[in-house]
Amino acid sequence: MKGRVIVDDRKLKILAAIVDEYVRTGEPVGSKAISKLEHINVSAATIRNDMAALEQMGYLEQPHTSAGRVPTFMGYRLYIDELMTPPELSDEEKQRLDEMLGTEDTPEELLIQNAAAALTELTHCAAVVTNPAPRFSVISKVEVIPTGKRLYVILLITSSGSIKNKACRLEFDLSHEQLEFFTHYIEENLNGISVEDLSEEMFDKMVAAVSAYMISLSPLVKGISELSEDLRQQELTVKGGEKLLSCDELDKMEVVRFIEHKDGLSNLLEDAFSGIQVKFGSENNSFAIGNSSLIVSKYRKGGKEAGSLGVIGPMRVDYKKIIPYVDYLTQKISYLMSGDSDDIINGGAADTSGKP
Repeated sequence: MKGRVIVDDRKLKILAAIVDEYVRTGEPVGSKAISKLEHINVSAATIRNDMAALEQMGYLEQPHTSAGRVPTFMGYRLYIDELMTPPELSDEEKQRLDEMLGTEDTPEELLIQNAAAALTELTHCAAVVTNPAPRFSVISKVEVIPTGKRLYVILLITSSGSIKNKACRLEFDLSHEQLEFFTHYIEENLNGISVEDLSEEMFDKMVAAVSAYMISLSPLVKGISELSEDLRQQELTVKGGEKLLSCDELDKMEVVRFIEHKDGLSNLLEDAFSGIQVKFGSENNSFAIGNSSLIVSKYRKGGKEAGSLGVIGPMRVDYKKIIPYVDYLTQKISYLMSGDSDDIINGGAADTSGKP
């Protein structure tokens, strides 16, 4: 981990043991408990000295005087980046995940939701997912409907079934011929266009073209541009938020604010890179839940990153258990959505640093 204090192998082994024990019990870990472990072959006094040193370095903290130590987010970060080796999933675990996920015939949106439901059930954390449907769909219909004096509603429909609408007030009522011209122009220039290919430059050219015919039509084009921007924003879903509310290690008001507004989550997911990423609320001031961790990975479609899937829970989660689940599900989704093994990201060498 770049820039961190150099820690000798013995202290690293003790830190890993403390994290494992704390994840297992949820109780502060003392030197006596560590000294009883078979792979720790030093005295309790030596362990106490190393724990004190690790605390001074910022990797451990003591919640109460005379209590044992618990890992800080820096301790978890070092553990995840350098000390932990997640086990391979067994064939039975993979079969169970496959049954929960679906097959190549399962609709894409259902695949994603099934994966989120599986993670919630298996990890007892909240699952987070972004849906790729809008980005990989095309414009199938744009309709302008008169609804009142100088008031028109734009209806935009995509091949994935997404529907967006927006009300626009014009300076003048449009005649039947003017409305017909605009509808025909939009059909020729937008129908069948991929949502991902829509751009500000494209709409600027369309505004100039319709303004040459009638400048009053330009607000309708701008309205369509705003709707297309909404389509390009991936739909973000959090499943199992009640599991966060029942977690004593998280601040209830922070959890409520997060569930209502998903504060900071979109930015964290957008910043995620390929492979498993682990990010802590304590490292990200924009994220609403301070004492939390986000374990997330991208899935792919047609060689492109299509969305994100992961879990949110307290920092004290079983990373060895959860990371293989997230890794396997994102790989399997990539395969099922593309039918191409090139879209599968190899597990085991994932970057968990949360950084590029």
